[in-house]
Amino acid sequence: MSEAAVIDRSEDDRQEIESAVVRFAGDSGDGMQLTGSQFTMTAAIEGNDLATFPDFPAEIRAPAGTTFGVSAFQINFGARKIMTSGDQLDVLVAMNPAALITNLEDVKPGGIVIADSGAFTDRNLAKAGYEENPLDNNSLDGYRVVKIDMSRLTVEAVKEFGLSNKEALRSKNMWALGLVYWMYGRKRQASVDWLKSKFANKPEIADANIAALNAGHAFGETAEMPAELGTFEVETAKIEPGTYRTITGAESVALGLLAGSQLANLNIAFCSYPITPASSLLHQLARMKEFGVVTFQAEDEIAAAAAAIGASYAGSLGITSSSGPGIALKGEAIGLAIATELPLVIVNSQRAGPSTGMPTKTEQSDLYQAVYGRNADAPMPVLSVSTPSDGYEVAIEAVRIATKYMTPVMLLTDGYITNASEPWRIPDPDDHERFDVTFRTDPENFHPFVRDDATLARPWVKPGTPELMHRIGGIERSYDSGHISYDPDNHQKMTDVRAAKVNGIANDIPEQGVAAGETSGKLAIVGWGSTYGPINRAVNNMRDEGFDVSHVHLRHIWPLPRNLSDLLSNFDKVVVAEMNTGQLRTVLRAEYLVPAEGLNKVNGKPFLIAELEDAIRARLEK
Repeated sequence: MSEAAVIDRSEDDRQEIESAVVRFAGDSGDGMQLTGSQFTMTAAIEGNDLATFPDFPAEIRAPAGTTFGVSAFQINFGARKIMTSGDQLDVLVAMNPAALITNLEDVKPGGIVIADSGAFTDRNLAKAGYEENPLDNNSLDGYRVVKIDMSRLTVEAVKEFGLSNKEALRSKNMWALGLVYWMYGRKRQASVDWLKSKFANKPEIADANIAALNAGHAFGETAEMPAELGTFEVETAKIEPGTYRTITGAESVALGLLAGSQLANLNIAFCSYPITPASSLLHQLARMKEFGVVTFQAEDEIAAAAAAIGASYAGSLGITSSSGPGIALKGEAIGLAIATELPLVIVNSQRAGPSTGMPTKTEQSDLYQAVYGRNADAPMPVLSVSTPSDGYEVAIEAVRIATKYMTPVMLLTDGYITNASEPWRIPDPDDHERFDVTFRTDPENFHPFVRDDATLARPWVKPGTPELMHRIGGIERSYDSGHISYDPDNHQKMTDVRAAKVNGIANDIPEQGVAAGETSGKLAIVGWGSTYGPINRAVNNMRDEGFDVSHVHLRHIWPLPRNLSDLLSNFDKVVVAEMNTGQLRTVLRAEYLVPAEGLNKVNGKPFLIAELEDAIRARLEK
C-alpha cells in the first residue's frame, strides 16, 4: 500500500450504518484508556447512544510488548439504543503484535484490523508469541487489514517540537485516534480543547499531541487507503430530551450514595481499603468533600468496616466498599452491624475469583457471599446494579432501606459496571421523595432495642443525647431491655425478629415486573446485575423473530420480591443467566422449588448477545 499517493475523498461516499463497535488495543503504556475516553466523549457530543468497556491488565507495569500488558478500550456507539459494549468488533486498532494476538478473535469476519506495522518488529513478535509476522503471511485473510507505520508517521508529525523519539511515540495513540475520527466523520475540536487543558503547563506536549491527532486525520483524508476500508456515517440517536453526561458505574454509585444521604439528611463517612476494582468508588467520593463527605482509607479491610460502623453509631451514614476478597475479610464486622442493628451500606464491586483470581476481570460470583456469607443466621438486604447509570437509583434505595430498617445493606456491582460508561440523563433532584432520618431524643420507655411496630427497626440514638445513654455490641442483647443476655429463649426471639425485619422489606419494595416481553409464556430468561444489557437485547431480538420469550431482571436479591414466585410459575421454562456457576439459580430453586436451568459463564468476560440468542433458540426450537 502506498502511503504517499493523494486522492480526494468526498464526504458523500460515506456508508450509513446504524452502529459500530471499535476497540483500541495496545501496551499498557500506549494510552488506550485515554484514547477510548476521547472517542467516547466525541461520540456523546455527536449525539450517539453508546456503551464502553475498558479492559486493562492486573499488573501495575507488565513487560512492554507482552500479552500480559495489553490494555484495551471498546466502544459501541450508534443511532439506536445501545445496550452493551458490543459482541464482535467492526474495527480493531492494534498498536503492537501482543494487542493483535489477544484481541483478534473478537473481530467479526471481514472486520477491519488497523495495525501499526512499525511496531511489528522481530523482538515484539517474539514477545507476543508469533513465529512469523502475521501482517506478511495469509493468516489474516479473513479480515480487512490496513498496515500503517504509525510509529514512523507520528515521529514525523511531531519532529518540529524537538521531542526525543521516546517522547514522540507517546503521541502515537492520538495519531490512531485521528485516523479513526476520519473513518467515522468525527470532529477533532473537543479533543484539541481537552489536550490544551490537560497540558496547559506543558504546551509543547499539547501541541505535539494535537499535531499527531491532525496528522492521523489528514492521513485518512489524503492517503490512498484500500478501497474496501471505507468511511462510515453513524446518525444521531433518538433519545429523550434532557441534559446528559457520560457516566461510569463507579460515578453513578457515588452520586447515588451522596443523593441518598441528602434525602436522609445525613453526612457520609466512607471508610475503605484499596482493592481493584472497588478503589474507584473511593476516588469518586474523595472529591465530594464540599457535600460533607468524609473519606477514610483504613489500614485493612476489617478496620474500614469497623470505622464505618462507628460512624453510623455516631449518627453519620457509614459506608464501606471492597471486592470479593475484601468483603470476606469484612465478614466479622458486617456481623457486628447486624447484631447492633446499625445502618451500613456495603458496596461489593465483584471481580473474578476465588482469592485474588483475575482482579481486572468481571464476574458475579459473590451472590452466595452476599446472601449467606456470615456466621450464624445473619440476614441482610442485598441489591444489585444492572447498568452503569443504574447505580444512582440502586444506591439511593440502599440508603433508604439501611436507614429505615436500621440494617446493613449490601449493594452488588461488578468490574464491568464499575468501569463501563454510558449516557445518563441527569435527574431532577426533586424527583425523589425525601426519607429524613429521625433520631430518638425522647427518654420515655427507651431501651436500645425497643422496636417500631411497622418496620421492627430499633431507634437510632446519637451518643451524648440527654438521658439516652446506652450500650450496644456484638454479644446478644435482651429483647426487652437491651442488656447482655445469654437466655436461650431470648436468643431465639432476637434471631427471629432480625429475620422478620429483613423479610418484611419485601412489602416495601416494588413487585417484580418484566424488563421485556409478557408476564407469562414459554420461556423466561432471569438475570441480575450487569447481564441486563445483553439479556435484554437478545430477548428483544428473539421476540422480533417470533419467539415467545421474556426477560425478568432482579434489582432486589434479598429479600426477593413478594410476587416473584407467582411470576416465574407463569412460564413453562425458566433459565437463569449469570456470570457464575449458578448461584441465583440455586437461591430460586431453594426458595420456590422452581425447576430453573442455568446458563453460566465464568471466563471474566460479559455475556455476548449472540450466545444468549443461541441459548434461547435452542430451548424454544426443541
